[in-house]
Amino acid sequence: MRDEAETNRAIERYGDTVRRLCMIHLKNEADTQDIFQAVFLKYLLHDRPFESQEHEKAWFIRVTINACKDLLKSVFRSRTVPLEELSAQIAHLPDQHREVLGAVLELPQRERQVVYLHYYEGYTAPEIGQLLGKNVNTIYTNLARARERLRERLGGEDYG
Repeated sequence: MRDEAETNRAIERYGDTVRRLCMIHLKNEADTQDIFQAVFLKYLLHDRPFESQEHEKAWFIRVTINACKDLLKSVFRSRTVPLEELSAQIAHLPDQHREVLGAVLELPQRERQVVYLHYYEGYTAPEIGQLLGKNVNTIYTNLARARERLRERLGGEDYG
């Protein structure tokens, strides 16, 4: 079991990543908070050392994605949150950012996931493939499809 100082350091380092991944998958602040707590509780109880900081970050991403998937397929999950509710939560953003975020959130989950990991977390396609356990060509295909959908929705050129 890890100590409180080590867990607090991990929350400072990976908390934003965990929250953003949860919001991308769950589109709900309450569920995001639940998964956030579950992920860091799992970290607190995880007693094996990590090979590197990148290994630790990958662990957080994988555990968060799995926890979100588990919640989404849970039989107890009986409600959904409309995209409009999420949009209301981000009303403080400039119009252009809200439009882009809305377009990203409307992507299918597999595309939304790779867009987040590539553009927000800075992972390459091979790294994303390894994180998600997918073929690298699948990742490239999902990124290309996501870019095309975003280009159609937002208009303009491809910046990827």
